[in-house]
Amino acid sequence: MKKTDICTIENSKIVLNNDIIFETPTENFSDFAKEAYKSLALNYPKFHKMDNLSKLAFLASEMILKDEDHSRMALVFANRSSSLDTDLKYQESINSKENYFPSPAVFVYTLPNICVGEISIKHKMQTENAFFVLDEFDENFLNDYATQILHLGKADKVLCGWVELYQESYQAFVYLLTL
Repeated sequence: MKKTDICTIENSKIVLNNDIIFETPTENFSDFAKEAYKSLALNYPKFHKMDNLSKLAFLASEMILKDEDHSRMALVFANRSSSLDTDLKYQESINSKENYFPSPAVFVYTLPNICVGEISIKHKMQTENAFFVLDEFDENFLNDYATQILHLGKADKVLCGWVELYQESYQAFVYLLTL
């Protein structure tokens, strides 16, 4: 297995292959994501409708994927909190007796695998994708799963990643694997 292109996002900074791509003093994730999207000139209007977990995964993936053909690329992601950040926001909309208007736009993001779906849609990926909920980042597990996909010929490359987001705590570590 060969690991190429590594992107990390944390502490209001995006780093690709040890080069700082974007940095801001903004601590709030939502503001950070908007600033990064604008600064990096990413052109994908659906970004603004995504939940924060999807935005985190999308930003990290875009740094690696750019606009090349990725139709034969698989995605294998994981995190600890699943979609809990969005789940809590959706629950708040249900709990409010005065403003009981559960939003379908929020409900859509109450599954963690939606973020890999957003990436797949943008890049027209039609291969395997998986999103695991693990106690901690387990690179060996992700790599073993990716290796199986590659050896079975289901994809030519696998984008693997840990995308953890809960409230204002966030971290992404995304990397590309090939044989």
